[in-house]
Amino acid sequence: MQVSSLNEVKIYSLSCGKSLPEWLSDRKKRALQKKDVDVRRRIELIQDFEMPTVCTTIKVSKDGQYILAAGTYKPRVRCYDTYQLSLKFERCLDSEVVTFETLSDDYSKIVFLHNDRYIEFHSQSGFYYKTRIPKFGRDFSYHYPSCDLYFVGASSEVYRLNLEQGRFLNPLQTDAAENNVCDVNSVHGLFAAGTIEGRVECWDPRTRGRVGLLDCALSSVTADSEINSLPTISALKFNGALTMAVGTSTGQGKIFTSLEPEHDINDVCLYPNSGMLLTANETPKMGIYYIPVLGPAPRWCSFLDNLTEELEENPESTVYDDYKFVTKKDLENLGLTHLIGSPFLRAYMHGFFMDIRLYHRVKLMVNPFAFEEYRKDKIRQKIEETRAQRVQLKKLPKVNKELALKLIEEEEEKQRSTWKKKVKSLPNILTDDRFKVMFENPDFQVDEESEEFRLLNPLVSKISEKRKKKLRLLEQQELHEKEEEEEPEGKPSDAESSESSDDDKDWVAEVRRQRRLLQQEEKVKRQERLREDQQTVLKPQFYEIKAGEEFRSFRDSATKQKLMNKTLEDRLKLEAKNGTLCVSDTTVGSKQLTFTLKKSEQQKQQQEAAKRHRQERKTLRRSAGRLKSRPRRGRPFH
Repeated sequence: MQVSSLNEVKIYSLSCGKSLPEWLSDRKKRALQKKDVDVRRRIELIQDFEMPTVCTTIKVSKDGQYILAAGTYKPRVRCYDTYQLSLKFERCLDSEVVTFETLSDDYSKIVFLHNDRYIEFHSQSGFYYKTRIPKFGRDFSYHYPSCDLYFVGASSEVYRLNLEQGRFLNPLQTDAAENNVCDVNSVHGLFAAGTIEGRVECWDPRTRGRVGLLDCALSSVTADSEINSLPTISALKFNGALTMAVGTSTGQGKIFTSLEPEHDINDVCLYPNSGMLLTANETPKMGIYYIPVLGPAPRWCSFLDNLTEELEENPESTVYDDYKFVTKKDLENLGLTHLIGSPFLRAYMHGFFMDIRLYHRVKLMVNPFAFEEYRKDKIRQKIEETRAQRVQLKKLPKVNKELALKLIEEEEEKQRSTWKKKVKSLPNILTDDRFKVMFENPDFQVDEESEEFRLLNPLVSKISEKRKKKLRLLEQQELHEKEEEEEPEGKPSDAESSESSDDDKDWVAEVRRQRRLLQQEEKVKRQERLREDQQTVLKPQFYEIKAGEEFRSFRDSATKQKLMNKTLEDRLKLEAKNGTLCVSDTTVGSKQLTFTLKKSEQQKQQQEAAKRHRQERKTLRRSAGRLKSRPRRGRPFH
């Protein structure tokens, strides 16, 4: 399968390769497939998809099951079944076919326009009827609502043949000398004809009057276009109710892509709702092309999608890899304008194709210092590669520089590990506007001396030292780059390799060391506070008792007031000392607080009174029980 590409649109040729003669036996065909590699690698979608000599017209039925092709010699039509991928039938005709159309969904009703002005009607069984038009025809269209056939050709008139009445109707008179193509809109039934003067005339079949005129030749010619003759309308097709495509003989219009087979093209047909293109060529074999950009493969050859996907994963050389496309200006620079028209240059679009070996040879002769330039470019590339291995300059923010460098390193690690495992991409804090203030406002500076920071980051000392060294390296390199724009390749730094063993320390030991340091610092702070308390002189203070409250003692109020003046940290430590608060550390570095409620004096007195009351009631119940169990004594009854 041959692959070509233009404007980044890939075209797969499915009909390239050698074709085997029809008269060969199956045994000889199998033998050829074993010997010849080209025969073995060819793709044959439809068996015997060719004509004896030349194919002139090719069409696809409305249901997409049948492909009909007309050709010579002798004049004939062949019908291929896509469900069976083989030839269904073949019919010979009296004269060559200009064009034909299927009036039904399948091949049961076909109309042929011959080059001898005859019109043939074929049914499913074969030939049905034949008639003749006054002038040579070039194209025709069928209007389904009125059952009229519209014929255009070497005349200014458009002939109408009604298939319901079986007779010709009055023709439509156009302003053109001759008409080339025509088409009927399937939505609203508008009839359009393309003339040799480059105009498109639109007619309403209901009133048989012209409703519009488009001068496509005048609008297609611009100041930059070069034309040798007047553009004529060579193709016409409706697409929906409001869109129409017009093709001119001079090729005006923007090129999407193009294909150029070895032989001339007589007709082109696009398989409906797919990217398959069928061509009728001046050769026995009919062309089959697949363009994935236009649409998927047809249902009867859906394996083409998988085949093209595999080819895209393993790209091979395309058709034009051995050729170089050059413009006329490039030929002038190389001094090869005298080769225009020779076999060394092949005209293509706005330039020429030439052998890549010839191009390199001529370019070396014209520019003998090209190798030196190539060598300098390679040396420059090597220098850039070695620079990339060194520490790259990074613009770090003013606040939280170490945190920013840590985030940058984590992002680089993530990018290097994406080829191993696909992870969900998360937003970067450095580029997120929500966290922008974190690296701009000094109030958000991370305090590395705090207790929480030191406990939650046991290895922060080693990591921070490495990061600070990297920051110093960045600053030194920045100063060095300012002094010299280019420098020779430097020696690799082993600053990080010497400290790689420090990262293997047990983090539990580091946590314990940090905790001992924190306990020592706390002990020093307590001693300082105790010294300050001893040095302070207490002054007498007077207090007023509020209405409804009882005075218990100065000690309780003084103690309460003293506690209220202290900070929360001091109060928690005092409660921990008295036993009402228990502070413990967890394995992950956090803290756990347990509070025990302290009973007041009033609550203690109430509990003691309740206890005495319960004891008295218990004593009374016991004495009452003893009285009931004692026997009753008195006088006897007479």
